[in-house]
Amino acid sequence: MTPKPDFDPDQAEMPVEVRVPIQAIRGRGTATAVPHRFTRYVREAADDGWGRVGQGCKGWGDEEGGGASAPATIVHLETARSAICANDSPDIFFELSVNPYRGCEHGCIYCYARPTHSYLNSSPGLDFETQIVAKQNIAEVLRHELAQPRYVPRLLNIGSATDCYQPVERELRLTRSLIEVMRDACHPFSIITKSSGVERDLDLLAPLAEQRLTAVYVTITTLDPVLARRMEPRAAAPHRRLRTLRTLAEAGIPVGVSVAPQIPFITEDMEQVLEAAREAGARSAFYTVLRLPWELDAVFQEWLGVHYPQRAARVMARVQDLHNIDSAQRGAGKSYDSNFATRMKGSGLWADLLRQRFAGACRRLGLNRERVELDLSQFRPGLARGQGSLF
Repeated sequence: MTPKPDFDPDQAEMPVEVRVPIQAIRGRGTATAVPHRFTRYVREAADDGWGRVGQGCKGWGDEEGGGASAPATIVHLETARSAICANDSPDIFFELSVNPYRGCEHGCIYCYARPTHSYLNSSPGLDFETQIVAKQNIAEVLRHELAQPRYVPRLLNIGSATDCYQPVERELRLTRSLIEVMRDACHPFSIITKSSGVERDLDLLAPLAEQRLTAVYVTITTLDPVLARRMEPRAAAPHRRLRTLRTLAEAGIPVGVSVAPQIPFITEDMEQVLEAAREAGARSAFYTVLRLPWELDAVFQEWLGVHYPQRAARVMARVQDLHNIDSAQRGAGKSYDSNFATRMKGSGLWADLLRQRFAGACRRLGLNRERVELDLSQFRPGLARGQGSLF
């Protein structure tokens, strides 16, 4: 019997760490909890030999679809100290906003509000769409703020950051309570949403529209249902949003369509969206280009790598072109310029082409011929306090 040689650790090969490949999660926009900018420690998943996500190991994911199982949505109730947020950005049409929720279950991969979850010590990735904060007393706080003697009515939008009609609104009805406060005070407001849930509040919105106190804008990024499911997994389907536009328009509510954001080589049917929206009753339209502030850059690039790996580099190069990012900035990993003058529409050749396409389609379809003017003169602070008014 030949004796075995002694084990020599210096000659042994070190084991190679195998990282778990990132896979899409059904019903979620992001695939991971991307670290936020205040994170002290970053963890990465590695294969320990017990199986990988999507390989059929019980408890790891969806055996039928081949993707990881979707984490549950958790709603946290918060007592808000303020309701109205002032906006001093010159490139946004409203001056005030109210958002009843933080985070959004729709999970839109391009959402510019994702980085705000960092201030909650949460990930702009999965946490943003699974850890929802509901401001349970938002209506009472708004009523108090509108009744202050120093308050001056200005253009106000509900749902500018996160969708005010995301799924949890069906139960909590915070947006409806805000509309009731605005109605009581005769304060004009606009709403922007991707949800058909806005139809529930037609009984409030239609009378307000007759008084020139409200308008609604529905975002339709694409008509492609496959792309929409990947990009906006829990928002209403594109055809359902078109039906919402039609329902609102038939009720006499001024409606517009947002075809934002425009993502190079991903959203390619701007003209078709505008045409379908016009046929459904939209009378106005606007768009923006993709913006990637803070952690959203990493979130979006991860999504590209999962769903469109063959064109990811091409998409990012064009996004950098839209924001006029030079070669030195690209080398440093920069993809976005937050300059007020260019961040919404971009600059340069590709931005000009988008602008021409949008303007040409709007002219052909008769969109944006008349501006919706809401009537600020009707505001009565006494009504906000629940009092009568002599004027």
